[in-house]
Amino acid sequence: MPSLRARFARPLRLAVIGGGPGAWIGDMHRSAAELDGNWKVVAGVLSSQPQRSQDAGVAVGLDPARCYRDVAELLAQERARDDGADAVAIMTPNDTHYPYSAAALDAGFDVVCDKPVTRDFGQACALLRQVEQSGRLFAITHGYSAYPMVRHARHLVRAGVLGDIRLVQVEYLQGGLATRVEDGPRAPRFDWLLDPRRSGLALVMDAIGCHAHHLACFVADQRIGRVSADVGALMPGRTVTDHVSALLEFHGGARGTFTATQAAAGAENDIRLRLFGEKGSLEWSHRSASYLQLSIQGEATRLLGRGDVFLPPEVLSAGRTPRGHPEGLREAFANIYSEMAHERMALALGEPFTQAPYPRIADGAHTMAFIEACIASHANGRWADVAALPVAGS
Repeated sequence: MPSLRARFARPLRLAVIGGGPGAWIGDMHRSAAELDGNWKVVAGVLSSQPQRSQDAGVAVGLDPARCYRDVAELLAQERARDDGADAVAIMTPNDTHYPYSAAALDAGFDVVCDKPVTRDFGQACALLRQVEQSGRLFAITHGYSAYPMVRHARHLVRAGVLGDIRLVQVEYLQGGLATRVEDGPRAPRFDWLLDPRRSGLALVMDAIGCHAHHLACFVADQRIGRVSADVGALMPGRTVTDHVSALLEFHGGARGTFTATQAAAGAENDIRLRLFGEKGSLEWSHRSASYLQLSIQGEATRLLGRGDVFLPPEVLSAGRTPRGHPEGLREAFANIYSEMAHERMALALGEPFTQAPYPRIADGAHTMAFIEACIASHANGRWADVAALPVAGS
């Protein structure tokens, strides 16, 4: 039987907002989207400055006629074209994610959005309702959850290999703010990152903590119900949040610990996840992303690798090279793009499909609720409930 991609006859068309030349995240999105042949980047707004946007679009190989001056022009023009974009990918400063996402959905496009999806939980709930009412697809690029061995960790948890999950430990450590970047020459991106009006409620949470939160919930297959958090700055005199630590209670009964900081001197992009169940534990580290350590009580510890022939088909399909050949964040991003494309093609063709586990708007909304609960817990000096998502259709 021909594949969905073959039957759809063409790649889906993608318009990008943000990520011009020199922005690593732009190249990440564009190359990941096209990696498996399911998408073709056809249009874009690559800068908030109109002329620079048009010049940047040409520089990355777009048709000059589809290098737009601003987002409103892109949405209007692409919507009017017979060969217009099917989806919009948003990789802009945090304060623009919500308005751009809402406008793209209103114009009838699917959306791929960087984190955080919104500034606060209220906006996230509004976006969740808009996605439900529009029938459009909405993906969030929590790429770490799309690594094959993270997917396998979730598979093992859901299959009951560890038994009931009792403890979840997640940490995400970086060192980019371990010096006083506020005081000297700095990259232009720090101008908005260090401005709370633009970066979000808590800088470290909107930058990396949201990834750690989603990773823990994704693998544990549980959402968080309560937190007791310390929210602040490790760097003396800093006015934005560079550190959050929290105790967690999950709805499924597990307890947990959470740490995210960008002010850990010497840290690079250190992500670590450990889950302990009644039967055993598993551990995944971004430093060795192609491997997963499984330890069952009373048995020898096993090191499972991406590409092992005994892995489930859906885990094997998330990788592209044999065991021992490195893969990374680009391939993980590509998994999100490919899964979203497969779902859109199936819907367009009226074909049945199994819903892929790529991060969706509900995941983003739960993250915003978690961030607000951490802030409330710290302010009040006690445990805080994580707000529940609105009921579908409400």
